[in-house]
Amino acid sequence: MHVEVRGLNKHFGDFHAVKDVHFGIEKGHLIGLLGPSGGGKTSILRMLAGLETPDSGEIRFHGELVNALPPQERGIGFVFQNYALFKHMTVFDNIAFGLKVKKTPKSQIKDRVMELVELTGLAGFEKRYPQQLSGGQRQRVAFARALAPEPQLLLLDEPFAAIDAKIRQELRSWLRELIERVGITSIFVTHDQDEAIEVADEIMIINQGRLEQKGTPWDIYKEPKTPFVATFIGESTVVENARELKGFEEAAGGSGTRALIRPEYIEVGGPDEFRVLSATEEGIVRHLHFRGSEWMVEVEVGSHKLMTYRSLEKDTLQPGQPVRVLVHRAYLFNDERSWIEENRLKVDPMPVII
Repeated sequence: MHVEVRGLNKHFGDFHAVKDVHFGIEKGHLIGLLGPSGGGKTSILRMLAGLETPDSGEIRFHGELVNALPPQERGIGFVFQNYALFKHMTVFDNIAFGLKVKKTPKSQIKDRVMELVELTGLAGFEKRYPQQLSGGQRQRVAFARALAPEPQLLLLDEPFAAIDAKIRQELRSWLRELIERVGITSIFVTHDQDEAIEVADEIMIINQGRLEQKGTPWDIYKEPKTPFVATFIGESTVVENARELKGFEEAAGGSGTRALIRPEYIEVGGPDEFRVLSATEEGIVRHLHFRGSEWMVEVEVGSHKLMTYRSLEKDTLQPGQPVRVLVHRAYLFNDERSWIEENRLKVDPMPVII
């Protein structure tokens, strides 16, 4: 295991920012620290970097305890949210900065900088200053500077937060490819779940200082371990009493059991789209939102408003239109546990023949 954290705790005054966090990261993996603002993500990252000291717990790199090591001796590359480039230095000198501090021979500095200039797509910009670059180019310089000393671990704090949406999307793909080519273990902080799902090998969900769940994006989405993870990842609707849904009248856990329903758990359409109408319930279409490749449909079922997807290949629904609604499954949870339950009346909808 490249990175191991055991029983990590951190207080800021009376505020318990990080609470007994444990995890391990394999070499070469790209990990996303995901969670709401103020949840403890950046505090964990800064303790890994040596910029904050844990109150208790162990941080190990390749089995070696690094708690007492200063940042410059940990083999860390750090990319800040605001780039933190030196405005009076050219792109070349910014990238070379860490190598000069290590007193690397000039010939080696030049070779390493030019290698990174090519790797990060900055060829031809070596003599420019930060103010002469776009936001995306500045962030590439920040990545190159962090990689220059050949660190064992790359840490990124909201690396795309200061970049506009279009460039941010491009940089996500670029970062993924870069990390795969370099093969460096990397951890990045984000509050953007789309970013984490698209880029990371694994995601760690951090909430109120605790590690709620660690796993691949698909595993976390498919099998959330806590109600917070279920509500935080993906789009969903919460029904306060699961037993009010057709097919879930006998749901375990009693009347205090709530149901979280993702859009893909629901089928909506005309009566002719279902084999067994008794498995469906009546609904009214309230709103439709065009998503490019599909419709997002808001449907009212009794006192509940549910969200689901509908293919563009099917007949277009209209606001106010009566429809039939089938909830295939739901993520159920109460104060004691959480689980996924299938609709006991579930049937597969009829295929639409055009």
